[in-house]
Amino acid sequence: MPAKIATRRSAIHGNGVFAIAPIRKGERLIEYKGRHRTHKEVDRVYSDDVDTGHTFLFTLNHVYVIDANVGGNAARWINHSCDPNCEAVLVEDEDEDPAKDAVFIEAMRAIKPGEELTYNYGIVLAEAHTERLKKLWACRCGSSKCTGTMLQPKPGNKPGNKSATKKSS
Repeated sequence: MPAKIATRRSAIHGNGVFAIAPIRKGERLIEYKGRHRTHKEVDRVYSDDVDTGHTFLFTLNHVYVIDANVGGNAARWINHSCDPNCEAVLVEDEDEDPAKDAVFIEAMRAIKPGEELTYNYGIVLAEAHTERLKKLWACRCGSSKCTGTMLQPKPGNKPGNKSATKKSS
């Protein structure tokens, strides 16, 4: 199957992934790959990196996080957008083995050659969304729907409620 995506510099942030051929709505484009680490291991390994606002970690399930810093592929370069053209889809193992779960990036709509692939990172933090954290997790997607942050509204609260809380890993 010919390649439909390629990595190059992005106007959004650093590297990005772009369509180099037409992509159909619903098309599965790439698996998000990397080393599977437990949440506890990720907390230990990356505890000093909490103030960077940059991560290649993807929560897979209640046991594992995919660490694309180790063994990652081009999927780690797909940038966040508040108006994404792709989504991350969790595929759970039929035998319910959390180590065999996987995440794939799929097109939410038709994508033309030259368009950058994006998805909503859905970043969830337990602590309050302070101005410092919003700046740390600033969104640069450029969409007319941009919220200015990659942080998601707190569960059970209206968007924009600054007293709301979320969970992070």
